[in-house]
Amino acid sequence: MKLFLPQTFPLRPSLTLGNRRSRTLTLITLCVIVLSLLLLGTQIAGEAGLEINLLARNQPPSLAHPFGTDWLGRDMLTRTLHGLSFSLTIGLLTAFCSAIVALVIGTLSATMGGIVDAVVTWIIDVFFSLPHLVLIILIAFAVGGGIPGVFISITLTHWMALARLLRAEVLQLKSSDYVQLSAKLGHSPLWIARHHMLPHLVPQFLVGLVLLFPHAILHEAGLTFLGLGLPPETPAIGIILSESMRYLSAGYWWLAVLPGVALLIAVQTFDILGQSLRALFDPKTSQG
Repeated sequence: MKLFLPQTFPLRPSLTLGNRRSRTLTLITLCVIVLSLLLLGTQIAGEAGLEINLLARNQPPSLAHPFGTDWLGRDMLTRTLHGLSFSLTIGLLTAFCSAIVALVIGTLSATMGGIVDAVVTWIIDVFFSLPHLVLIILIAFAVGGGIPGVFISITLTHWMALARLLRAEVLQLKSSDYVQLSAKLGHSPLWIARHHMLPHLVPQFLVGLVLLFPHAILHEAGLTFLGLGLPPETPAIGIILSESMRYLSAGYWWLAVLPGVALLIAVQTFDILGQSLRALFDPKTSQG
């Protein structure tokens, strides 16, 4: 006697794909909301918490002051939101400029070929062979620190990985039939790069740009913490962490721990956003 068991059918690929894309889009939306709140922290928190109130100084976290107060009675949550908003803005600008440098150099290297490609590849290898943080500090010190030092040092030291990725993508596109046909029709390499290469590089550029943000933000905060970044009067998260270090021995842990956790949350949010965009644009993961 044969037993007839109910046949199970696998989920339809379209349903699985739809669920995966929906989760990815939902995650991207949440990350954008969190980052928008952090960037608009100055409007959300206002200026009231930045006023000096010696009667409320060095208070631990409470309902009235979730991040506590500092040695001058200023609300640490308000200071943290202002510092994160400023630091994120600096990080966005430096990461965008570094990504533009990577796009231009990577595209030109693969398109021109020959000596240009060899020189660019050599420069990228030289940058990768040098200690990353030490190179950032040296450039910032040579420029003179401050906002120009942060901007130039981060921009000049974060384009190599993305440039190498874009160069490999352009080399793959050069072997395609329509690009070779365009070259035979007499179009110049720059014309081919503009009309055939750049449109295909947009997804990789956006993902690389977003993934540059965490590095730029952390290095901006690190330079400022070391005294080579933004000036002390600037409301940046690195300044807050640098000033708070001297009070840790007195037991005021919230002055450094809570702003540091907020910085890590912002950096991790950028990383999750970049990984989600990569999964959304990658044909293997978006269709698997």
